[in-house]
Amino acid sequence: MKYAVIGMGAVGGYYGSRLAESGQEVHFLAHGDYNHIKEHGFKVDSILGPYLMYTLSVYDDVNQMPACDVVIVAMKTTQNRLLPQLLRPLLKEDTMVILMQNGIGVEADVAAMFPGIGLVAGVAFINCVKVGPGELTHKGFGHLSLADYNCGDKEKLLAVAEDFRHARVPTQIAPYLETRWRKNILNMATNGLTVKHHCQCDELVSTPSRLEEVRALMMEGIQAARACGAEAIGDELADQLIETTGKTHFATSMRYDYDHGLPMEIEYMYSRPIAEALRHGCDIPNLRQLEQDLLHIAPRMKKGI
Repeated sequence: MKYAVIGMGAVGGYYGSRLAESGQEVHFLAHGDYNHIKEHGFKVDSILGPYLMYTLSVYDDVNQMPACDVVIVAMKTTQNRLLPQLLRPLLKEDTMVILMQNGIGVEADVAAMFPGIGLVAGVAFINCVKVGPGELTHKGFGHLSLADYNCGDKEKLLAVAEDFRHARVPTQIAPYLETRWRKNILNMATNGLTVKHHCQCDELVSTPSRLEEVRALMMEGIQAARACGAEAIGDELADQLIETTGKTHFATSMRYDYDHGLPMEIEYMYSRPIAEALRHGCDIPNLRQLEQDLLHIAPRMKKGI
């Protein structure tokens, strides 16, 4: 299959380059890193072994890229207003679009932009950071969950999952609502708090007061998930996620954005799930307060992409 990747940050760069390294045809849309990658290649320092790729098919103009069988959207949701111009040239009648993005409600909004498009949620659990132009450091995790939103092409989804597995990416096909909410419960508890407390993930659970705060937010997220239809998510998920958080010594994506003065992903990570929960009769006051704290910070951040 022919793949396209929109966004060469930590997520798009890692998973896309894994596919390319395994022999798949992958076309990348890059902007700020385009000239560096063309001249110096794309470097990944991974716990699975480092690799440097000089032959990636990289573009700085989406209109020069071919239409593809699968398009991976890996840019931040704060940039989704650009999707009508970035995604349309890459589509053909049966293109599958995988949204490797954070949050709740992302697929619904993209489906409204592109009626009839086949969408899959790509939920990544990975410790990978961009350390410079065309350079990533992959420190841990890396497994990927693919969840069908409205695509319906099971054979193609199975083939994509197999391509990722062949590329050394542990990949599973999972239920949509449960997959989206499981990751967002983790994100809602850790992303905003690493900004609020100016700390790393593992530091959130290293003291009793912060651990109590994390657990309260996770339990509210679990209640919201069940109210919104993800009934298989149980209370035990909080302990599982706290254990994972304790092993994760890195800043969240929201903390990265905060530190670099970039827009934070408040809309889909907090505002939309909170609104969905309220719509289903579930109030989550601690998460609402954290959302308000983040919205108070947001006007001081840079605008744009």
